[in-house]
Amino acid sequence: MLRSRPGSSRCASLLKVPAPGRRHAQADGGLLGLPVDLGELILGAGEADFESFDLTEPALALGLGEGRHPDADRIEQVLLAEGKAPAQARRATVLGRPIEHNQSAKTDKAKERKPWLAMDLVFRAPPTVHIAGALMDDETRRVLELCQDIARDKTLEWLEDAVAEIRWKSGGKKRARVRDGLIVAVFRHYESRAADSRPLLHDHAVVSTRARRPDGTWGNQTAGALMKHIVAADALYTLLFMEEVSARLGWAWEPREATPGRRPVMEIAGIDQRLICWQSTRRQQIADALPLLTANYEERQGHPPGERAAYALACKAADQTRSPKRTQLRSLSELRAAWRESAARAYGADIVAGLAERARAAAAAIWARVRPVVDVALAVAETIAVVYVMRGAFARRHLLAEARRHLSYALRGRPHRPGLDEEIVQAAIDGYARRASRRMLTSDLRALCPRDTEDQAVLRALTRKRAASLYERARLAAGGLTARVRAARRADRLNSRPRRHTVAVPGTLSSRTGRRAGRDLEATTDVAAVELTSRTLESAAAEMAARLQAGVRERAAARLPSPKSAAAPPPSAQQPVQPAQGRTPNGGIA
Repeated sequence: MLRSRPGSSRCASLLKVPAPGRRHAQADGGLLGLPVDLGELILGAGEADFESFDLTEPALALGLGEGRHPDADRIEQVLLAEGKAPAQARRATVLGRPIEHNQSAKTDKAKERKPWLAMDLVFRAPPTVHIAGALMDDETRRVLELCQDIARDKTLEWLEDAVAEIRWKSGGKKRARVRDGLIVAVFRHYESRAADSRPLLHDHAVVSTRARRPDGTWGNQTAGALMKHIVAADALYTLLFMEEVSARLGWAWEPREATPGRRPVMEIAGIDQRLICWQSTRRQQIADALPLLTANYEERQGHPPGERAAYALACKAADQTRSPKRTQLRSLSELRAAWRESAARAYGADIVAGLAERARAAAAAIWARVRPVVDVALAVAETIAVVYVMRGAFARRHLLAEARRHLSYALRGRPHRPGLDEEIVQAAIDGYARRASRRMLTSDLRALCPRDTEDQAVLRALTRKRAASLYERARLAAGGLTARVRAARRADRLNSRPRRHTVAVPGTLSSRTGRRAGRDLEATTDVAAVELTSRTLESAAAEMAARLQAGVRERAAARLPSPKSAAAPPPSAQQPVQPAQGRTPNGGIA
């Protein structure tokens, strides 16, 4: 997320997201110039009675760079002609509080404060999507861009409906949902800043901080709410994009470990991994610059960098190795031709030509073994274990982000039931979480496995590999907890005797039973009891089968004829066989 300061502007498409519907208006930044009635779009019907005008770069500079009406100059001239004072005419074009307020000497820390007018949200697909859009045919590129539009718009809708808040009164005491939606400027990039141009399909969505209060007046939305939910929004965008691509192109997805010990990245199955190295040149630049920064940190601090310090060093390396923006622009067709030539020269023309066929073949193999079904109980156990181990104290948004990641890993692009992510989060809170403070939740794996001193299936996973990364330890804990849930289910199916030291599995996952629900439920049998029962049943079945075989052999030996009776009687002594009534001797119908 980037912040837009006064004077900055974005030449892009203006996207208004009202509650009942959606409007689009393209800026004349090289794409389209359409007349848009921004008097009704920005100020609302009846508040500004002006004619339509073309949305230009100066208009965007006024709207997103100064927090004023995009047609502020003409509105100000009309009001001055009507006899309004200059200050009054200018104030009429300002949406909410003017930025001059923050620069006033009366404001606390006036020299340190800078107005924050917009937030830049970047929607970027996984690397294999850039490769497919650049090296495959033009029809595939259009479909991928359509999937990008749909996933981005749905994510912005969720941010608007469930996250965005408008504040007013002193210190923002009053807060409510924004009225008439958000104002967002969206523009698209196709390439990265690498010295050798590489494909990088991504959208910049510049969200204005100006929004309407419930009474219709303008004010600033709470930027902190959007910033806190950025990770959950990113997980939702990835999930929706995967579903759109799988539905329209029939491709499947698979996890790829981009960084050892970190979360995997979902990629299109069947795409040659060597092409990812060809596309991700910035990663190698950052990796080359990082050792020097790390050595300087260790010399200055006296110890290796931790997780947060390592992330800060990686960001610093990215800033130092970032190339300047290009001044010579090329069309998309020229870029695609250059990308295909570069990839074919590096890895062969057959690798580039067979991308679509290999993606379809890999998808068929994945769909043959992956069931598009989500086990809610296992999803709840895995979500709460990963979030608790990685964070300790967490909020609902952290569970929501992890639940959406779990759906991405489990479904591999298959559509999920609407509201399933919220159901998983609510079940995790009801069954496994407890209140740690006024705003944060926590859980206790010892509470999940009470008096677990024998095998410690979950707790031992956290201490078995102390040198492992935090995510690896979280996955170990999740594996131990989900194994206990499966064991409890098997024991329930076998109707074996319950044991004392077991994990409590919530019975009704969708009901809000409170924080004591997980501890009040009846205990079930653990892994050791299930394995012992299974071995007992197998030995009993084998013994019974052996007895049956012995009985069959004894009865067969008793029915064997003696040698004398085995001799056939003479032909004259044989009795003729009479055919059944209505049948011939040959079996036909008489």
